[in-house]
Amino acid sequence: MMKAITILQPWASLIACGVKKIETRGWKTSYRGPLAIHAAKAIPSIYLFTPKIEKALWNQNTPFGKVIAIAELVDCVIVNSFNKFNEVNGVWLSNGDFVEGNELAFGDYTPGRYAWILQNVQAIKPVPAKGKQRLWEWEGIYDLN
Repeated sequence: MMKAITILQPWASLIACGVKKIETRGWKTSYRGPLAIHAAKAIPSIYLFTPKIEKALWNQNTPFGKVIAIAELVDCVIVNSFNKFNEVNGVWLSNGDFVEGNELAFGDYTPGRYAWILQNVQAIKPVPAKGKQRLWEWEGIYDLN
């Protein structure tokens, strides 16, 4: 078994293809370790592909209702404040990191939210699964792409 989190598309695929390294949430977790990334079956009511998202996912299949990647959740830190840093828009995290560019565009960095820091993301052959809210236990078997 492995902890899993359900994430709406296109953000789940942005993680799976390696361009989104931080998942933002309104709640924190003390869990650290392997994390299955599950692409929600539901399509959000504002399913928009911005130009940055389209470029990041170019030529990608966008699966729904499937576990599509395995990552390592290494930290969960609070979003401190929005600032300009050398004329670059971004946010400061409580660990001292500054988030800007595509990473900033791919998350909700409202001060007070939490940044879940992901590393070692590996896309897998999509495995159908029923998602759940919050962290949940996934019992699936997977193959790396």
